[in-house]
Parts: sequence; C-alpha cells; structure tokens
Amino acid sequence: MTDDNTVEGADMPGVVVIGAGPGIGQAVGRRFARERLPVALISRRLVDVEGTLALAADSTDEAALTSALDKAVAEHGTPDVVVYNAAKIAADRIGDLTLREHQDAWAVNVGGAITAAAHLAPAMITNGGGSFLITGGMPETKPDYVSLSLGKAGVRALVSLLDQTYGAGGLHAATVTVYGSVAPGTAFDPDAIAEEYWALHRQPRDEWIHELDYTGSV
Repeated sequence: MTDDNTVEGADMPGVVVIGAGPGIGQAVGRRFARERLPVALISRRLVDVEGTLALAADSTDEAALTSALDKAVAEHGTPDVVVYNAAKIAADRIGDLTLREHQDAWAVNVGGAITAAAHLAPAMITNGGGSFLITGGMPETKPDYVSLSLGKAGVRALVSLLDQTYGAGGLHAATVTVYGSVAPGTAFDPDAIAEEYWALHRQPRDEWIHELDYTGSV
C-alpha cells in the first residue's frame, strides 16, 4: 500500500471476501480479480469463481472461520482488503424469535465480522493498513425485519469502533449500505455495486468515508 492508500497493481497483497454468495460477494471477488489481485472467497459451501481461491467456512463458527482465514493468508499473504458480506436476511417481528434465534442472527450479521477483524486487522496494520469493508443495508429500521435491522445497526457501530481502534494505523473501515434488492440487470446489479467496493479501497486516506450509500445505478 502506498501512503495515500492507492492501489499499485498485481504485486499487492490480496483480498478476502467472507460471505461469497452469488450476488455481491462473488461480484466483489471478480472485480478485484480483474485488477490481478489474488482473491480468496469464503462461504459455507465452496464456490467456483475463476481465478480465485475457494474456502469453506461458516462465518458463525469462530474456529472454522479463523482456520479459513489462516489458509488464505498462507496462500496469498496478509490481505490488503477484507470484505465481510455475510448476513442473515429473514422477516421477523418483535416477539417472533427466541433470544437464541436473535443471537444466531447477530452471530452472522455482526459476530463473524468481529472475528475476522480481530484475526486480521493487527497484521494488516503491521503491513501498513488496508481496507475492511462490510456490506450494509437497512438504512432505516423496519418492524418487519427486526433481527436484520439490529444487525445492520451493529455493523455501523462496528465500523466506527474499527476506525477508532485501527484507523490511525491505516485501516479504512467502511460499510456499503445498499438501498434495494440486489439482482442482475436491475438498478442494484451486483457488478455495479462491486465497483463501489473497489472505489472505497482506492480512496486516498484524506478522503476516507465510512459509509457509502448505494441507492441504485442510473
């Protein structure tokens, strides 16, 4: 990484995407791979995206996730970019879920991101910094999506905490808050959204933003 956090090319450390589903996660992987950066995709089931390293782990399983992260580091080195894209998206209202079910949702929406940050951020700082980007959503709380609303609020708090903890060391923490349903060929096409992750990573340090609102492509 250069002092202004711009990307120099293929010899840079790679990218780890956690929650590499067929939407945003894989699109982000493809976008960074186009820059000839080594990409590791972590998901519950192995995914097949050309030119990437596929690893299987559940983001709520701390041991499995850290093991997958260690494999990514062993293969590509300490990453320059971590993208946390895992989420539990389900409709529920107050009273619908047990406490355990709320905890399970929180573990996906926020807990896995904490695990990944704690495991990788110190080494990223030692290397000069990098980007820790989290897929957001739910710009406003909705009573029909209680657990997701709480989780996305937690993500925003986590980004603030990451910035306070690691920002001075060069870690750019940010969310990409998506304001609609992701689907190819729409205003919320995953490939168009993936461009925003690349743009965030390229931001010079004196222009860092910590929440990017994606309201749809024109």
